[in-house]
Amino acid sequence: MEEKNLDGSRRKFLLGATAVVGTAGVAGLATPFVGSWQPGAKALAAGAPVKIDISKLVEGEMLGPIPAWRDKPIFVIKRSSDLLERLNSRNDRLADPDSERIQQPEYAKNGTRSIKPEILVLVGLCTHLSCAPKFRPKIQPEQFDQDWIGGFFCPCHGSKFDMAGRVYAGVPAPSNLEVPPHYYENESVLVIGEDDKEKV
Repeated sequence: MEEKNLDGSRRKFLLGATAVVGTAGVAGLATPFVGSWQPGAKALAAGAPVKIDISKLVEGEMLGPIPAWRDKPIFVIKRSSDLLERLNSRNDRLADPDSERIQQPEYAKNGTRSIKPEILVLVGLCTHLSCAPKFRPKIQPEQFDQDWIGGFFCPCHGSKFDMAGRVYAGVPAPSNLEVPPHYYENESVLVIGEDDKEKV
């Protein structure tokens, strides 16, 4: 009789212990799983807006590439008035001269693809295979073609973009370079990664 009580007690103990360990195991597995739904500190940092001082940016020069926003290189270029005058003179050679594809915020869907005509902000990744296009601002027809008035050239596969980041027709890249969301905090500070909240 005592043996039966002892076996029953052991059975209850083992069942209870198993239930406790099982519950703890499920909780242990669930915690990291639920936690994985939340973005990590690195992911938050990678998507956070970035401020860039553009006060020393000289006409005709590029600041960058700056691996600043979402781990993507950013190009910031100050275009000359002469270049802006020529910018839309070769639109017949471009695949998407009016930026019909959505690769820029609405405020950059214009002839210069920018907020301020003289300042161009681009994600520095070729839209073909995400190579890094080279900044080639000078007129060098012997290196590119007779219609080259400056822009970006991807040496990996030969894609060409003009000084607004618009892709030439007939190259491997299917679309224009991306314009990231951005705004000017003041005359010297460019914020990349978000729109001006006061104007949205």
